[in-house]
Amino acid sequence: MGCGTGRSAGLRTSRVGLVQDFTPGDHVAVESALADLKVLGVRELRTRVSWAEAVTPEGARWYRWLMRRLSQDVCVLPCLVGTPSGAKEDARAFGGFVERFLAEHGRFVDWVELWDEPQSLASYDWRLDPSWETFSALVAEGARRVHAAGKRVVLGGMSPVDPLWLDRVLERLDPDALDAVGVHGWPDTHDTPWMGWDAWLEPVRDVLARRGSRAEVWITAAGYSTWRHGERRQVAEFLDAAAAPVARMYWDGLYDAGSVEDIVEEGTDERDLYLGLKRADGSVKLLYRLWAESGLVGLAEGFRQLGHARAVRPERQVVVFGGAGFIGCNVASSYLEEGRRVLVYDNLSRPGVEQNLRWMKERHGDRLDVEVADLRDAASVRRAVRHAGEVFHFGAQVAVTTSLDAPTHDFEVNARGTFNVLEALRSMDTPAPLVFTSTNKVYGGLPGLRFVAGERRYEPLDPDIRAQGISERCSLDFESPYGCSKGTADQYVLDWARSYGLRATVFRMSCIYGPRQLGTEDQGWVAHFLIRALKGQPITLYGDGMQVRDILFVEDMVRAFRLAQAKMDAVSGRAFNIGGGPTRAVSLLELLELIEELVGHRPDVRHEAWRTGDQRYYVSDTRKFQSATGWSPQVGVRDGVTRLLGWLEEMLEGRPSAPREPLALETFAG
Repeated sequence: MGCGTGRSAGLRTSRVGLVQDFTPGDHVAVESALADLKVLGVRELRTRVSWAEAVTPEGARWYRWLMRRLSQDVCVLPCLVGTPSGAKEDARAFGGFVERFLAEHGRFVDWVELWDEPQSLASYDWRLDPSWETFSALVAEGARRVHAAGKRVVLGGMSPVDPLWLDRVLERLDPDALDAVGVHGWPDTHDTPWMGWDAWLEPVRDVLARRGSRAEVWITAAGYSTWRHGERRQVAEFLDAAAAPVARMYWDGLYDAGSVEDIVEEGTDERDLYLGLKRADGSVKLLYRLWAESGLVGLAEGFRQLGHARAVRPERQVVVFGGAGFIGCNVASSYLEEGRRVLVYDNLSRPGVEQNLRWMKERHGDRLDVEVADLRDAASVRRAVRHAGEVFHFGAQVAVTTSLDAPTHDFEVNARGTFNVLEALRSMDTPAPLVFTSTNKVYGGLPGLRFVAGERRYEPLDPDIRAQGISERCSLDFESPYGCSKGTADQYVLDWARSYGLRATVFRMSCIYGPRQLGTEDQGWVAHFLIRALKGQPITLYGDGMQVRDILFVEDMVRAFRLAQAKMDAVSGRAFNIGGGPTRAVSLLELLELIEELVGHRPDVRHEAWRTGDQRYYVSDTRKFQSATGWSPQVGVRDGVTRLLGWLEEMLEGRPSAPREPLALETFAG
């Protein structure tokens, strides 16, 4: 195959691979993994082959397909595990399995890994072989068969590294039996203290030298769990492992094993579920996005450009939770333009927001601090507000559809995350004033609202609502997990203002749109419609398209936020409906007509059933906030949509076709 020996002078993409195991029969998962490996430019894949499954007719058929299919796209490192019943002490049986495997699949591989974490109770019962005589015999026989087939041998990875165990095994092997020795490492993921790759690898090299072995040292599995939402830390640990002084490194792995909605089996470490580059639902994490965008050798530079928070922060910072998102980056930029210092706190979980972060760093440099962390991390939230002068809380799970699929996650981010912000502010000697963004979804589907269907839109029968919109007097009626979580947060903010005297206000927002918005079907629908139209892609309307929303240009929204901070004494403890109001209300069909006029063609439209919690009509009555602050919107619908269209055209046409000039990965310090 010519997949290489694994030897490397400096960094090459051929020395970095990924780990992914497959369930027999799951052809879709294999094709998905190969597609992701292609996106990332990865050619090395380590995957387990079960001895117990391979001896069954079904397993034999599966591995015949799997090895052939994988080898078409990647260089495969098969890791042979899983002893059949009654064969675990039979070295000849294992050797026979290795020989048969290579007779059938040897043309697809250059290396074979024997076992995986052999000192682990999960992989090998050392209590039946306390001196490791049987295990050493198995390895020796397997290695002999691998070499007889002209292939190379990797001894499966230790975790934690145990030089005494390795010395005992090598004592029973010929020095040339192994071509590589693997180690595993998951920094701060399990209970083993982590001291860095140099300390992890040094005793392995010492044992190999003492035993006269010329075997290479590989990292056969390394990873960092995002269980505590450490997506930035995952990138840093990947870069550290990729720069480690080894011949090859396999990162574990492509996909999370589960989600927060899964019921974790008793005895399972929940951290094991979150080792992937992608979540269980297929959404991508920060490491995947940066890797796909910049390539492996450009990854370190792309990561550096995201910035970091300074150890000593200046007093009276503006702190923006969710500050890399559409609204957050516009608010942050408005302060940065004035020379203020801003701390952006964001977990970067929404695809594309790192582009907003880079945009701010390029424009404002050192005035911008960045904390890549999660709202659910209460300690990080407390540190973020320590020197805050003004606080904006935009961080949230933002989609009704996502909340229906993953209500626990929705609650943890929106309700508990907001609680963490409130408690962090309450712990300050002088709590900073807070502007929090809620949603019109706290009013539910507005079941009591009567309306009539016109030619292109629904109109309320109530003349006051038709003239002014829906006011804060409307009863709260949470509908959908998203409405519940945001409504809970909404009420906590108002009550913390009453109970503890925090200076805080709530905006129940309608539809905000404008530059820096990376709209999706579930959130940011104005930008989503425009993006689909520019790309010539179809647009799905849920319902008949006559539902009405008031849309507000982001510049007008930023002015409202800043007025709220400036007039906090007048607005604290109060909730305000905010949006474009009746003069900036459009139906989905009407917006499509405007897009057709501006773009020059009408997008292809498809209809599906109404979604849970979708309102037929929602237009904000903004008079309460106008009376308190004097605010009023300035940008009309046509002007705003035209400006957003112009920005999207530049963004879509100006996306770089090649990675930035890379920074040598070895220079990354952590």
